[in-house]
Amino acid sequence: MLQSPVAIPLPTVPPRAETPRDWLRRHGGDTPVLLSCPEALAARHASFRRGFPGEVTYAVKANPDAAVIAQLAAEGMRAFDVASPAEMALVHGLCPEAALHYHNPVRSRAEIRAGIAAGVASWSVDDMAEFDKLIAEGVGREAEIAVRLKLPVAGAAYDFGAKFGAVPELARALLRRAAEAGFRVSMTFHVGTQCADPAAWTTYIGACADLARGAGVRLARLNVGGGFASGRDGIAPDHEPVFAAISRGVAAFEDAPALVCEPGRGLVADSMAYAVPIKARRGAALYLGDGIYGGLSECPSIGVPSVDLVPHDGRSLGPDQPFVLFGPTCDSLDRLPGETRLPGCAAEDDWLLFCSAGAYLVGVTTCFNGYGTYDRAEVARLWTERSRPLG
Repeated sequence: MLQSPVAIPLPTVPPRAETPRDWLRRHGGDTPVLLSCPEALAARHASFRRGFPGEVTYAVKANPDAAVIAQLAAEGMRAFDVASPAEMALVHGLCPEAALHYHNPVRSRAEIRAGIAAGVASWSVDDMAEFDKLIAEGVGREAEIAVRLKLPVAGAAYDFGAKFGAVPELARALLRRAAEAGFRVSMTFHVGTQCADPAAWTTYIGACADLARGAGVRLARLNVGGGFASGRDGIAPDHEPVFAAISRGVAAFEDAPALVCEPGRGLVADSMAYAVPIKARRGAALYLGDGIYGGLSECPSIGVPSVDLVPHDGRSLGPDQPFVLFGPTCDSLDRLPGETRLPGCAAEDDWLLFCSAGAYLVGVTTCFNGYGTYDRAEVARLWTERSRPLG
């Protein structure tokens, strides 16, 4: 049973520095540090609210940090995508009036009951048996049922359709069944993480229009999911072409539904950077204070983000060379993929500053081998020496 929402204290952080480099100059140390910039988060949130032609929500899984959720709520966000009862309690502890979109489409019966108790406003479905469970557990007809579609659409770093989503024929049947059962019917999809192709959204939107028309259903809303890119290459992404493509795409509907998006990475990633100390150098190999079991866990799946060397003694940087980057654990798999070009002067006690670290670090860092601890600090702005500012 979901417990009543409780106030969750925000984490305390030391006084902020101007930039990540300033912080490292002052504090040094040998513990990784996650450097957050509330101004960068506010700027990205404002750009979504200004540019997206509908309601902007936040996918909590990307970063369940209480300070992030509280800031977004203070800036006017009133709906959050949650994937579990724990995320429901987290959001309602910080923003009791927030609407909850429970778009993880596979749920236990106990989780469904928890969602009902929490007043979930929107439930995604991609399977008849899962829809049966919602009916059996008594989800109210005032709730929204969002049928989740999957298509073989390219353009993302990896495909989300391998795990979730109904093929078009099943999606059409689910639309009919949800409408006949008296629910408020919508559709949703996810183009895949770090999607670089605006056409992926328009393809999905056109397919949703065709399926709703074929099912004889008028959609109340269309949730275009996440997939909006972050600046992992050190360059601030331009989401305007995606927003424009979405605006054009809804012309496929005779009676256009209201639009919703649920960015996670694209909203929060570029508001943080991650500084990791170099523990040792062996030739062209660097041994770091964190690796794939910690804050760098995404590197094997979507590559190493833009990274700069910050010398501990302020020395000048020389020419680049390729390095192999190892994490701190005793597991030989703890290695970042490929080789990373860094100044050849890289040495013990220097720092590597990884950009776009605000997504999938706070929620997935493990304590394997006794590592996984990191400090927290705030900075006034984010920048890297060889990259354009992010936020």
